[in-house]
Amino acid sequence: MVIRGGENIYPVEIENYLYRHPKIRDVQIVGIPDERYGEVLAAWIIPKEPGCLTEQEVREFCSEHIAHYKVPTYYRFVTEYPMTITGKIQKYKIIEQMKEELGL
Repeated sequence: MVIRGGENIYPVEIENYLYRHPKIRDVQIVGIPDERYGEVLAAWIIPKEPGCLTEQEVREFCSEHIAHYKVPTYYRFVTEYPMTITGKIQKYKIIEQMKEELGL
């Protein structure tokens, strides 16, 4: 669970919504520390075709049907996620990489 400005957000809810986008193959939502809100959302997206999707397109898709506080703040388009040797996604590594990129 991510707590953004006092609102409880379940990443799986946002992931399930984004899976409906026709250009998204896979998505992972994580919480990133934020001074103002406590945490904000970051979306790591694997598009169905490289370069077929923009941040603006995803942001607009989210804004149409989910509450504004559930719309991710950061977007990264990737080809794969950090995985364990057994094939589980390592969300903590996604968070670490985002914090490093953002200087947090």
